[in-house]
Amino acid sequence: MDIMDSTAKGLITAREAGLVGCRMCGLAQDVTPQCTRCGGRLVADPAEALQHVWAYLIAGIIAYIPANIYPMLLTRTLLTEEKSTIIGGAVELFDHGSYGIALIIIIASVAIPLGKFVAVAVLALSVSGKVKMGTHARHRLFEVVEFIGRWSMIDVFVVAILAALVQLNTLAAIEPGFAALAFGASVILTMLAAQSFDPRLIWIEPSKQGAT
Repeated sequence: MDIMDSTAKGLITAREAGLVGCRMCGLAQDVTPQCTRCGGRLVADPAEALQHVWAYLIAGIIAYIPANIYPMLLTRTLLTEEKSTIIGGAVELFDHGSYGIALIIIIASVAIPLGKFVAVAVLALSVSGKVKMGTHARHRLFEVVEFIGRWSMIDVFVVAILAALVQLNTLAAIEPGFAALAFGASVILTMLAAQSFDPRLIWIEPSKQGAT
C-alpha cells in the first residue's frame, strides 16, 4: 500500500500502512522478526497472541479446581490435625463471627479468580468477533483485568504469613496445603494469560485482524 496516496485520502493507522508496533518500546516499524530499537520480538499479526491467552487461561482454570478441593491450610497440634479448604475455612470463620475476614477470603479466593477467568475469556472472545462488544467497552474490560490482577495472590500471602508466624515447635504448627500450590499456579497462569493479550486487538475490528 502506498502510504502517501493513502494519507492524501484520509488518516490511516500504522497497521493499514503496513507497519507493526513493538509491544516493548512502542516503535512503529516495518515488519521484521525483531524490533530495530529494543530487539524485542515483533508479532505482525496480534491475533496470534490469542492462542497463548487461551492456553494459559485453560491451564489456570484446570489448576483452580484442585485449589478448591484440596486443603489450603494444615493446622497441627499435639492431639489434632485440621485441614481447611478455601470455602471450608471461610465458612468456619463465618460461624465464629469473623464475618469481615470470611468475606475477604471469599472475595480474594473465589470472586476475584472467577471474575478474572470470565473477564479474560470475554475479552478474547470479543476481539475474535464471537462476542459483540465496542472498542471502548473492551478497553474498560481490559483495565478491569489489569486492576483485579494485583489482588489475586492475597490468599496465598495470608497462608504464607500464618505458616511463618505460627510455628510453636511440637505444640502447634500451621503449614500450607497442596491447594496453596495449585492456587498460586492458577494465579500465575491467569496473570500470564492477561499479559499475553495484545492490547492492539482492542482497537482492531475482528473482520480486519487478518489484513495487513
